[in-house]
Amino acid sequence: MEQLIEFASNHVYLVVALFVVSALLVHNLITGMDKSSIMPQQATELINREDAVVVDVRPMSDFSSGHIINAINIPVNGLQGQLQRLDKYKNRPLIVACRSGAQSSGAARQLRKAGFERVFNLRGGILAWQNANLPVSRKK
Repeated sequence: MEQLIEFASNHVYLVVALFVVSALLVHNLITGMDKSSIMPQQATELINREDAVVVDVRPMSDFSSGHIINAINIPVNGLQGQLQRLDKYKNRPLIVACRSGAQSSGAARQLRKAGFERVFNLRGGILAWQNANLPVSRKK
């Protein structure tokens, strides 16, 4: 035990790095178990089998540069005020997408609080979708 304390005091940066990496690994494991976050392949299955609706929460300019086919664009900063646009899809799965998956995670939580039951975050966002070589549209 004495040697461990001596090592830690002589190598503070290594010990701090160990704790940071450990915390990040635990965080990754916890978020990886999130069943409401899906990969692009799972999203295509939901779209094809259960007629899921894709809600793209990126700004209109980003949406126009390429989006998932038939996606609905509701920028995240106006989502709360436009929830009524999605009311007709309450019985269908919703897949929320953004650029990388970070903003869509918060938007998915917001939709769940508004009463939408089957809401999924597209893990990795439109970037993951494109990296999986899945089609995008530039039509508005």
